[in-house]
Amino acid sequence: MTDLILWGRANSINVQKVLWALVEVGAPFERRDAGMEFGVVDTPEYRKLNPNGRVPTLVDGDLALWESHAIIRYLAAKFGPASLYPEEIGARALVDRWMFWSMGTMHPVEFPLFFHTVRLPPAERDPAIAAKAFVETCERWALIDAHLAGRDFIEGDAFTLADIVLGCSAHRWRHIPGFERPDFPNMRAWYERLLKRPGYTAHVALPLS
Repeated sequence: MTDLILWGRANSINVQKVLWALVEVGAPFERRDAGMEFGVVDTPEYRKLNPNGRVPTLVDGDLALWESHAIIRYLAAKFGPASLYPEEIGARALVDRWMFWSMGTMHPVEFPLFFHTVRLPPAERDPAIAAKAFVETCERWALIDAHLAGRDFIEGDAFTLADIVLGCSAHRWRHIPGFERPDFPNMRAWYERLLKRPGYTAHVALPLS
């Protein structure tokens, strides 16, 4: 039995980042449901692991780690391969910038788009919020599409953690119902490359729920 235990529901985008990373590094793990309909996160036992009461939480022996981007950095550093999170400081910084960008620039518009088209009950959705978020999300994907010109992956020829965090968002954006998306050819080709990765198809490229 592995020491790695991942707490979190499988349809959480942040849990999906960790699940995909676990496949990429080849580390055996056990996932345990937590969050939303599964509860658990408000129990005293879980709050000892993660005082935020959020998912995901990774437990590795005596270490309890939360925040998905911290978790996937840890997994890459511990298990490799080195190309996933480069050791050279400049190359690592280029990966880090996209991880921060995904949370600080993409997430604030992706979150309301997803919630007001998929996650909230239909009666609670606001089409105006969704429409505004869709336009803003497209602007950000246009930036990614331009960046991907001449690149196989976000930071060149090698697949990195930057592809994991943005790849999870890309699947959501491409399958949000009710909108006609621009055809970003570089992004589309990148997305098709991601679909060839077993961790992506197993844990991310799933019906939205």
